[in-house]
Amino acid sequence: MSYTPEEKEKAPVAEIEHLEHAGPIPGPSTHHHAHKQMVMVDERLAGALAVDKPNPWGSGYLQLYLASFIVFFCSTMTGYDGALLSSINALPNYTAYYGLPASGNTSTGIVFAIFNVGSMVGSFMMFLADWLGRRWAMAIGCAGVIVGTCITSTARTLPVFIGGRFLLSFFGTIASTAAPCYMIEISPSLYSGTVSGLYNTLFYFGSILASTSVYGAHVHMGDSTQTDWRLPLWLQMACPAIVLVFIWFCPESPRWLIGVGREAEARAMLVKYHANGDEHHPLVQLTMKEMREALVREGPLNWAKFFDWRPLFNTPGRRFRMLVGIAFAWFGQFSGQNIAVYYLPKLLQNIGVTDTTKQLEYNIIYNVLGYVVSTVGARFHDILGRRTMFLISCTGMIISLSIVAGTAADFLNTGSQTASKACIAFAYGLGCSYAWAFTSMHPIYPGEVMSNDMRAKGMCLCGIVAGAGSFVSVFAAPTAMNNIRYWFYAFFAFWDVFEWLFAAHGETELEEIFNSPNPAKASVNFVRIEVGDAEKEKQETV
Repeated sequence: MSYTPEEKEKAPVAEIEHLEHAGPIPGPSTHHHAHKQMVMVDERLAGALAVDKPNPWGSGYLQLYLASFIVFFCSTMTGYDGALLSSINALPNYTAYYGLPASGNTSTGIVFAIFNVGSMVGSFMMFLADWLGRRWAMAIGCAGVIVGTCITSTARTLPVFIGGRFLLSFFGTIASTAAPCYMIEISPSLYSGTVSGLYNTLFYFGSILASTSVYGAHVHMGDSTQTDWRLPLWLQMACPAIVLVFIWFCPESPRWLIGVGREAEARAMLVKYHANGDEHHPLVQLTMKEMREALVREGPLNWAKFFDWRPLFNTPGRRFRMLVGIAFAWFGQFSGQNIAVYYLPKLLQNIGVTDTTKQLEYNIIYNVLGYVVSTVGARFHDILGRRTMFLISCTGMIISLSIVAGTAADFLNTGSQTASKACIAFAYGLGCSYAWAFTSMHPIYPGEVMSNDMRAKGMCLCGIVAGAGSFVSVFAAPTAMNNIRYWFYAFFAFWDVFEWLFAAHGETELEEIFNSPNPAKASVNFVRIEVGDAEKEKQETV
């Protein structure tokens, strides 16, 4: 089931959470009843919008966009770290200072992969988002990142540097897992996919900031001192500092407010930001009704409930939700893209590009391309749907990784410069293919397919899985790229074929679909609703 892009078409889970079935998988009659319920919900939403569709450029929406922009910096600080380590790892004075070989070894892998260990541990702190609220969780996380930055920027030994990176990741994960929940819960229904999807595209903005700062410091300060790599480390605190200062001017999640019994504040938030100040707008009434129903069904939020994970798996629909969420959490970190994100300079070195300045320039181009493609892709999720977007991304990654492997092998055997240039081009193709769908939806999609009471603990579990996937690929990469070289790229090409097959048969979104006898098949049946200024049209397609 899907919707037109005008009417909250591809990610309406938050709007129809009350269709959660607590019993076994419904049979044909109950499935038909659920279908009728879904159509009624769709008609109510369409009716509310037909009466008075909120102006997306009204004062409330503009303030909501500004709040979203502040939260986007949680993604930016994550992207900054990835490109920062990739860039400074290409600097001879950095590797020499900590005794790391230029070709990379297990220690190099630990410096990168410790971030994923911190991410997995930090995921367990997601209960803070249910206990204190989404804003407090982001603030605590960003404050910790600033502390970790101070440690890494002044570290004299490699163990201290690694310890600082663990703290960076631990606290960064608290912020970067609360932020997607927050974005899902505050986004207006009509633009949920676009606004929340834009969140992780700012990962590349952080990558651009990091790679350009390292490049500028290297070019203008040279490699005779430590400044060209310590200065970019200090700049890592800029993004979390922005969030820490300005998050208090952003509204709290209405779904969290409802969950802790602050209904008046939740309603005020919806009136101000979703209805541009119109407290009688039918969209406010509809959303409040749905959130009250969710509260009755799920009970109030509290930190103790976070540690009861039975609600994640106690119905067939919820088990299928978690299967999809966990799978895409792993896919988002284990699709081969980390080869380019973290080790592009090493890939370039293997195909004959040994000049440090040139490697940094290629790194900047990679991040700029990823930013552009991921930003465009964020909008297309609401137009093409999640499944189609994931399939396009997987297809592009399969083709790109196959050619990267082939051209890298050709260069190794013949020294062909044509093969080297083609390898670089398709390494960019790999990054762009990943950015098209996975960058914008990787942190959002697992939370999007979960109901309100599942979201925090479900995102915790998905964060652990994503951290594990990234740890394996990042830790193994230096050794694999030294020993098996192009076969490492070929491995991920074959793995992405599996991802394509899973996306083709397993990805889905809505509650009725999750609880249907065949969720994958049910997701290709859809109700289409179109709301104009003066008329509403509904068309059912089977």
